[in-house]
Amino acid sequence: MLQLSIIHRLPQSYRWMKGFTGSKVEPIPCNSQQNENSLICLKLLSHDGDKAWPIMDSLSLVLRDIDVASTVVECDGEPCLFVDHYDELAATCRLKTCGVAIAETVPGETAL
Repeated sequence: MLQLSIIHRLPQSYRWMKGFTGSKVEPIPCNSQQNENSLICLKLLSHDGDKAWPIMDSLSLVLRDIDVASTVVECDGEPCLFVDHYDELAATCRLKTCGVAIAETVPGETAL
């Protein structure tokens, strides 16, 4: 199932909401400086709804195998995988080696 998954890194950075660490996130304003507590968000593109939750949980377990902390939290009605920004490269590398495709945004490209 992981090999048929496609994820995308959302461009916005996030942080845990005060009092809701591990369960709720909020976007960090664009004019704020990113710090060691910022999170990246990986959203599943290949599946949605109820099918997406177990896949995201599996992705989180794959990252746990290499000691990368991650949490699956609902964001904009979809399950998203949140990882500390300093673990982004390790997380994406591990997911790629497990067969997960990562959609990349091409700067300057516009949809027709």
